[in-house]
Amino acid sequence: MKATLQHIQLNVSNKNISYPFYKEMLLLLGYKIYSVEDWGIGMRDPKTNLVIWVAETENKFRKNKFHRKATGINHLAFLVSSKKNVDDFYKNFIKKNNIKTLYQTPKAFPEYTPNYYAVFFEDPDRIKLEVVFM
Repeated sequence: MKATLQHIQLNVSNKNISYPFYKEMLLLLGYKIYSVEDWGIGMRDPKTNLVIWVAETENKFRKNKFHRKATGINHLAFLVSSKKNVDDFYKNFIKKNNIKTLYQTPKAFPEYTPNYYAVFFEDPDRIKLEVVFM
C-alpha cells in the first residue's frame, strides 16, 4: 500500500491576520484557492493535490499557544526548484511584508545536504515555515 499526504489543517489564533498571510504566501508558491468556508480556507497545490487548510482555533482552545518544541508539528517546509526561487520568495514575500527570518537566512546549509539552501521564518502564531531548495 502506498499513500501520499492529501491535506493538513493549521489552526490559527486570528483568521483576520493569518488568512491573508497564508493566502499570499501559498499563491506565491503556486497553490490555488481550493475552498473558502465559514470555518477556514483551503489552498491546493495543483501538481500534488495537497490541500493546506487554515482554520481559526475554537475559542476554548485559544489560550494554549503554539510552540514548535512541544509535542506536535515542528515546522512545514516547501520545496522549490532553485536557489533563485528561494531568493525570489524572500524578496517577494518575506522582505516585502517585513517578516523576520530565523537563523540569518536565506543561506546554504551544507551540513544537511550539499545543495540545501533555505529561508526560515514564522507565521503570525509562530509556526515555523521554510522554503527550501535541495
